[in-house]
Amino acid sequence: MDFLPGLELARRFHADAVRPILERRGVTYSAALFGRGSDVLGFDTARSTDHDWGPRLQVFVDEPVGLTELLAHELPREFLGYSTHFVDNEGDPTTRMAPADGPIRHAVEIADVDTWFSAFLGFVPAKTLSRREWLTTPTQTLAELTGGTVFHDGLDRLDALRAVLAWYPDDVWREVLAGQWRRIAQEEPFVGRCGEVGDELGSAVVAARLVRGLMRLCLLMARRYPPYSKWLGSAFARLPLAPDLTPHLTGAIAALEWRQRETHLVAAYETVAAYHNQLGLTEPLDPHVRGFHKRPYRVLAAARFADALHPGAIGAIDQWADSTDVLGRPEWTRDLGPFDNG
Repeated sequence: MDFLPGLELARRFHADAVRPILERRGVTYSAALFGRGSDVLGFDTARSTDHDWGPRLQVFVDEPVGLTELLAHELPREFLGYSTHFVDNEGDPTTRMAPADGPIRHAVEIADVDTWFSAFLGFVPAKTLSRREWLTTPTQTLAELTGGTVFHDGLDRLDALRAVLAWYPDDVWREVLAGQWRRIAQEEPFVGRCGEVGDELGSAVVAARLVRGLMRLCLLMARRYPPYSKWLGSAFARLPLAPDLTPHLTGAIAALEWRQRETHLVAAYETVAAYHNQLGLTEPLDPHVRGFHKRPYRVLAAARFADALHPGAIGAIDQWADSTDVLGRPEWTRDLGPFDNG
């Protein structure tokens, strides 16, 4: 069977299987597929089908009681050749499709809007978000909530909530961009310094961190929320700037000697710096590299860009915290960070 992307499967599953059941009962509802999952971001492949993938979606109603059981008895056991019954995967908290021998355990998540968003995001988006709410929400979470598709919005809430989260306000965007430039500034001379003392492995590790930082920066410049590491390269590859930058980023990681590494990074720095100037967020800055004090290392001096955007900014939470266990817990991220309540 040819692979059917999860979003398209969910769209058909809603239209042909879920919607008729709810309409027969006169249920006012909204339906969507967003939140966690490679299918939400459009990166799923046949490999994705082994866990948390299949005919699935969220159905939002004001009174969720009884709908899970209703669908368990009335949904078909298969849809377009995919089982609608899910069982637990042994050893982890995921599920997978499996044949059903009774009422199905389906993957239609029934919830009310406020409860679902509070659990996933840590709050229900209002017409505007506070600076703290923006900066303590990981970009992966924002990508998950603005990705996917709303299939039906009978409650007239989902489209409005997602519109609020669509992108940062300009002042917050500047702060997040500044935080990303700051991360690059912190380590750009270390590629040369490690290599100079014979630590090519350390130099390569620093270069890889800088490449990751540049990829995230380019996504933020293009007004796209950077996903976490598994899909960062896939998301970056979709940017118009990627064909020009990818050979240099790949070269920096593949190089076996620090001067070659630095040469590729220099080309990448200057390309990204020129892109910054095209955004018009600051006065034009010199996009060319320079020496680092009197040492023989070439750097962009990326702090110049951070200071021009937002002096002193450290950016959003996933620009200085890197634990999935932390970033996946909104009740923790809400309490972190040197942010005021504004």
